[in-house]
Amino acid sequence: MRLGVDVGGTFTDVVLETAAGAGRGPAGADGLVSAKVLTTAAAPEQGVLEGVEEVAARAGVAVADVSSVIHGTTLATNALIQRRGAFTAFVTTAGFRDVIETRTESRFEQYDLDIVLPPPIVERRHRYTVAERIGAQGQVLVPFDSDGARALALELARRGYESVAVGFMHSYRNPDHERRFRDILAEAAGAVAVSISSEVSPQMRELERFTTVCANAYVQPAMAAYLHRLADELRARGMAGPVHVIHSGGGLMSLESAARFPVRLVESGPAGGAIFAADVAARHGLDRVLSYDMGGTTAKICLIEDGAPRTARTFEAARTSRFKKGSGMTVSIPVIDMIEIGAGGGSIAAVDRLGRIRVGPDSAGAEPGPACYGRGGAMPTVTDADLALGRLSPETFGAAGIDLAPDAAAQAIDAAVGEALSLDPGAAAVGISEVVDENMANAARVHAVENGKDLSGFTMVAFGGAAPVHAVRLAQKLGIDEVLVPPGAGVGSAIGFLRAPFSYEAVRSHYMALDRFDPGEVNAILADLVTEAASFVAEGIAAGAAGGGPDPDSDPGAAPEPRIERWVYMRYAGQGWEIPVEVDAASFDAQGRELLAVEFTKAYESLFGRAIEGLAIEAVSWSVRASLPRATGARVERADGSAPAPVAGRRRMFDTAAMAAAAGSVVERSSVGVGGQVAGPAAIVEPQTTTVLSSAHTAVMQPDGCLLIRRRP
Repeated sequence: MRLGVDVGGTFTDVVLETAAGAGRGPAGADGLVSAKVLTTAAAPEQGVLEGVEEVAARAGVAVADVSSVIHGTTLATNALIQRRGAFTAFVTTAGFRDVIETRTESRFEQYDLDIVLPPPIVERRHRYTVAERIGAQGQVLVPFDSDGARALALELARRGYESVAVGFMHSYRNPDHERRFRDILAEAAGAVAVSISSEVSPQMRELERFTTVCANAYVQPAMAAYLHRLADELRARGMAGPVHVIHSGGGLMSLESAARFPVRLVESGPAGGAIFAADVAARHGLDRVLSYDMGGTTAKICLIEDGAPRTARTFEAARTSRFKKGSGMTVSIPVIDMIEIGAGGGSIAAVDRLGRIRVGPDSAGAEPGPACYGRGGAMPTVTDADLALGRLSPETFGAAGIDLAPDAAAQAIDAAVGEALSLDPGAAAVGISEVVDENMANAARVHAVENGKDLSGFTMVAFGGAAPVHAVRLAQKLGIDEVLVPPGAGVGSAIGFLRAPFSYEAVRSHYMALDRFDPGEVNAILADLVTEAASFVAEGIAAGAAGGGPDPDSDPGAAPEPRIERWVYMRYAGQGWEIPVEVDAASFDAQGRELLAVEFTKAYESLFGRAIEGLAIEAVSWSVRASLPRATGARVERADGSAPAPVAGRRRMFDTAAMAAAAGSVVERSSVGVGGQVAGPAAIVEPQTTTVLSSAHTAVMQPDGCLLIRRRP
């Protein structure tokens, strides 16, 4: 038995996978036992333990019977967004103190004369320099100033920093100076946490590398302490199995590695959701899917093509200006490419100086929570608006320990929005809902355009506690005609953790023009990267965490062999960015230059339509991903609507197709058999979430338990 645990800003989701559900994905929902509890912000492990004990009791097992825990969380992301991290210093090469503040001097709003750039994670007064300089080829240009470094280390210890980030120029080629400063700092202040960029993100481009090591140092003390407290508490309850953590690239890593490199967890929770959606897409034979995950604090949107989420080497956390690239904090790690915004059930609504309704990014979280939770919250949230519009009901709201209070929701909406705009609470609730839906639609459009995609023809997979409530309206705004709501949607990311393979991606920058290609040097780099990535996967093999169950085509008596993928990030000379090129060769000989040139040309043509003749080609970075095989489920044969589903009751709810209140059906999801059809307006209720249909949509239950929602002809 394995546990999937997803700690969000508002709710903590826990899923126990018993033998009946192992490796079967959503189709094996009968083997999954889940719970959704409020996140305990001051001590997140307490909410986890509460959820673990709840699912163990429901399954009739002891916590000690659990073989392993797979954990993901948005705590690192929330710490960066809310700037609630450690007291951190940044040490860099003399002359480069302000790199993380001056950035690249690009402007995300080209014509805004009053543009405000995102503030750096470490203020200038906490940034220090050491006299040293490594060149772009790894040569020492300025010797390391040992005496100055010792004096600085003593100053950092005196000032009481909890964490120190170290980022020297070109340390990805030669990490010697960073390691020497770390050793000196350990002598002067042994208790301080130290992150060095050559280990956190050994990639070229100093801005991205410096911001990444600063982010790692900023969240490391709190994340490391939390992860170790959680492991200790689970051991105290008799669980002897390992705790693995899902990283931003969608694979699993050990708890020790996660505590050392917590920046790799920045998109940890959302990565599980993308894996969950990709699993659903594969079972339904869909090659163009929009993954839509809306929880209590944020909404995450990801493109999935050919059964796999899009990936990237960098991403931006906490974009501040209309989701535009350049308005956030750049983090340089392997990551599932998605866009994340402050739009969740707990997002707070208010009226700004111009009389406009604003929703998010501030969230009521779990403490005090939305006004309707009755836990002291006074500001209206998206959940309050959904309750006022009849989408949610106190009788069918599935979160344990929460009794929704419609009067409190109406009062909060009226006080903060209605009175300011002279609207009744119902109209104000419509305004809140429309604003948050439009925010998410805009984010999806931006993400699609940045990836060169048109969303028409895509299928949306909606999950998370709030996504099924808003999925139909979001699909209307995006022109998407088909939505899938999987079983267990309310805890989808936690289920995704159980489908994740044990994997790790190692990346290193090493510039090389193809006309000076050195096969020996390249083979040495790739060999080092294979060793680094495979060592992480070996931990999973030793612990028996194959991720998602065994491959049905493999020998059950043999240890799983990791799959090794090699990538080169290449560009034409003079270009500012690279594209990923997958190569099949395990090593290169003298003909490697021609092989890479051919593969790059094919990849460039597939992205941009044509190659460019006569330009030199450059390789900038090298990447190796090692992963264990992941089980895949049987293909789903879609069912057509054969009979109306039984209606449990009726209530008034807001119909987004007619943009007016209407009498809607209330249907228990558990009562809908395969082929059962629900016509909107309707609310399909289940523990942990509710699926809302407009009068323009119908839903049909599929053989794997998914609800297939389609627009009526």
